[in-house]
Amino acid sequence: MVFADLFFIYVFLPLCLISYMLARSLTAKNVVLVVFSLVFYAWGEPLWIFLLLFSSFLNWGVGLLIEKGRGTGQAKAALAAGILIDIALLIVFKYSGFIVENINAASGLALPVPQLRLPIGISFYTFQAVSYVLDCYWENVTPQRRYGRFLLYLSLFPQLIAGPIVRYSVVEEEIDNRTVTVNDLCEGALRAIVGLAKKVILANNLWVIVDAFFGKDITGLSVLGTWYTVIAYSLYVYFDFSGYSDIAIGLGRMFGFHFDENFRHPFVCKTIAEFWQRWHISLGSFFRDYLLYVPIFGKNRKYVSLFLVWFSTGLWHGAAWNYIIWGLYFGCFIFFEQKLGKKRIKKWPVWWKHIYSKLVIIIGFGIFYFEDLGQLGQFFLHISGAAVFTNGAPFFDPVTWASFLNNMFLVGVSILCSLPLLPKLKSFFLESPQDGLYTVGRVGSVVACLGMLAVASILLVDSTNNVFLYWRF
Repeated sequence: MVFADLFFIYVFLPLCLISYMLARSLTAKNVVLVVFSLVFYAWGEPLWIFLLLFSSFLNWGVGLLIEKGRGTGQAKAALAAGILIDIALLIVFKYSGFIVENINAASGLALPVPQLRLPIGISFYTFQAVSYVLDCYWENVTPQRRYGRFLLYLSLFPQLIAGPIVRYSVVEEEIDNRTVTVNDLCEGALRAIVGLAKKVILANNLWVIVDAFFGKDITGLSVLGTWYTVIAYSLYVYFDFSGYSDIAIGLGRMFGFHFDENFRHPFVCKTIAEFWQRWHISLGSFFRDYLLYVPIFGKNRKYVSLFLVWFSTGLWHGAAWNYIIWGLYFGCFIFFEQKLGKKRIKKWPVWWKHIYSKLVIIIGFGIFYFEDLGQLGQFFLHISGAAVFTNGAPFFDPVTWASFLNNMFLVGVSILCSLPLLPKLKSFFLESPQDGLYTVGRVGSVVACLGMLAVASILLVDSTNNVFLYWRF
């Protein structure tokens, strides 16, 4: 099941909310959420629900064993076993085919390549499980003694499929004690509608541009056509993923959970380090807290750990070399900025910092898109302009110009919506001491969101493919 679906919006979610509100005790409310979460997950691929249940039971048990053996080798053994099994499951289902393909390519063997279907959301709930057992071991959280409540944490449908990666410490108290106010319902619904609009109105239409130009051999694509499409793709990924995060955060709020932010307008950044402080924050903080400072061969090796983090960041996104290249690409720029130092970077003109960071980010999204390394090579030739000389690609073409004219409003609105305009408007109206401005802001936000919901619903009537990009990561 997907969020951007009329059945989810007008049947599943209302039924879940009604059942939740009718449940009297917190235990009953938790049961409602667990049941609806499992139905949500099993809707398209019921077989993989057993993997989710196994992972939840395993890590719940590991947390209890760590608590029982605190200060002994038993706790360390339980932690190691839990993490090894979690990572092994991820490797088997996500990377086994990639590993065998590369062994065959390097050795000349013809080993059968596993064709395993990737369980939806496994990258997200596996990392949540790993963070839980590590936090139990480090005594950052108290192990959950009730399996049902731990299952709720790992399977909660708003963030189950594509994040954000919610740490147990964020929702620990709310699992055991939470309330839902009218304000929670309203603010959560408005946030979810904004996320839905990002996905359906902006991301889906930006994808039409991307697929038209990048969805085929790009050898004959013009230089400006390549830049136009990769910019559209950058905006597409942002609105698709941040849209999902907004829906997840909004739905969580409607059930009394307060998830951390996952995006903070990343395109306003002035450096690559700042970009990653604003983009997919839950993943970046996971690697920072659980991998960056882990001793390697008994010592803290700053730059080895840095590139290990970025290698892992790339590999997490997919079983293909372009993702690894993409991660290391950003790792190189983080390394460059660290060596250069914050004081020197501060001396750069603001306009140069914006140009530098946006060029690096946009080219990075091109690396992210092309899993075919041959097409990735063509992308570099086109984005640099070298394709004009190497294979006679045009610098400009009328098809690109026609597409730009037809989609000029879409691209312009997308760029504006990627900027922090909405928070500033919200601050101006809803935090104003003047009752008139507050009323205008409150009524205006409700009307705007209802309008976006109506437009999104109309667009979804004939739409058949609304899967979020990060579902497959």
